[in-house]
Amino acid sequence: PGEPAPVTCTFAPRHLYTARPCGGGSVRTVTYNILADTYAQTEFSRTVLYPYCAPYALELDYRQNLLKKELAGYSADLVCLQEVDKSVFVDSLAPALDAFGLEGLFKIKEKQHEGLATFYRRDKFSLLSRHDVAFSEVLLSDPLHEELREKLAKYPLVQEKVLQRSSVLQVSVLQSTTDPSRKICVANTHLYWHPKGGNIRLVQIAVALTHIKHVACDLYPGIPVIFCGDFNSTPSSGTYSFIKSGGIAEDHEDWVSNGEEERCNMPLSHPFKLLSACGEPAYTNYVGGFHGCLDYIFIDENALEVEQVIPLPSHEEVTAHQALPSVIHPSDHIALVCDLKWK
Repeated sequence: PGEPAPVTCTFAPRHLYTARPCGGGSVRTVTYNILADTYAQTEFSRTVLYPYCAPYALELDYRQNLLKKELAGYSADLVCLQEVDKSVFVDSLAPALDAFGLEGLFKIKEKQHEGLATFYRRDKFSLLSRHDVAFSEVLLSDPLHEELREKLAKYPLVQEKVLQRSSVLQVSVLQSTTDPSRKICVANTHLYWHPKGGNIRLVQIAVALTHIKHVACDLYPGIPVIFCGDFNSTPSSGTYSFIKSGGIAEDHEDWVSNGEEERCNMPLSHPFKLLSACGEPAYTNYVGGFHGCLDYIFIDENALEVEQVIPLPSHEEVTAHQALPSVIHPSDHIALVCDLKWK
């Protein structure tokens, strides 16, 4: 309380590109890890992770006010958020974005009290169905993942690790309100974070893509996919390469990311042609000890194309207060924003 309002937020220049919603044939899409309050306000965060951030700027109310302002200014049609506290979704984001014509859906990670939120513009889309899953649950029991389950059973150490994670996937099928023949599958996820967890992320993304395939190929044959999230994977990672190329070899180095005893070699493939709509920015996450590109909006190349990518904040803006979060930026990640259109 009593703190001066920031002069110019990192997102103010970006709002010049998004003052109006985009036209009927286009879809403005946002993905953003908004930094859960449950992680921002620990002693560890204040002293080790974000020691450079003014303590008042880590307070929930302060960050929420910036966030709502930022999201409202993007005039988006689709917003996929990660690290959303349940109370933040219910009490803050859903009501605020509702006022701007966006309907919100929430999927919690059971152990963490935070999860994923997907918002869609009501006058552009209606919700046809939801297909949310927790990776560990479907991997244990869903017949869809039988093949992967059998492969993974050969590696009990890795299997146990994968099953301990509470990561989830949110999948929503939306239908255009103006052209009912246009449906779209919007997926949102947040993969395991550990730097040495490349093998775990590969298993998680394999589950995600098999599940999305079930929705977009079996349940609604041929509908385009938009897959957003914090993949905790840089462009040089196996996960990114797998998503983009459609396959990963069993001898890829990421299968040994946590050392020999956790090696798990399996070839994987998926049928989609996915493109990173915002390319490969230098970074989407910028903290004291690390910066890198971890967040993506993957789109179905056969059905969608990129109309424009909203420029990211300049390096000067990002580092004006050393790193993120800061008094002018509410998260340690940066939102990706782009306009897509049907081919």
